[in-house]
Amino acid sequence: MNESAVQKSSQKTYWVYMLRCVDGSLYCGITCDRERRLSQHNAGTASKCTRSRRPVEMVWSREIGSKSDALKEEARIKALTRAEKIELISS
Repeated sequence: MNESAVQKSSQKTYWVYMLRCVDGSLYCGITCDRERRLSQHNAGTASKCTRSRRPVEMVWSREIGSKSDALKEEARIKALTRAEKIELISS
């Protein structure tokens, strides 16, 4: 990877997000572009999990500084109980 590619990847803004699927289930992921990712989920091209649970709506997101931190936050949220996830969405 050349230096400019490293600089571009380190300058990206990452988001951790949660979707509510049509069946009421919750899905957590990360992205650099929330609108594009939501469109991909609703088109059925983003995740096997959401493909059969469309349409989905983005109910929560948080900006995270780096991809590494976003992945850690995603893992933390996925470990929460459903009640804790709903509380996070509500706050």
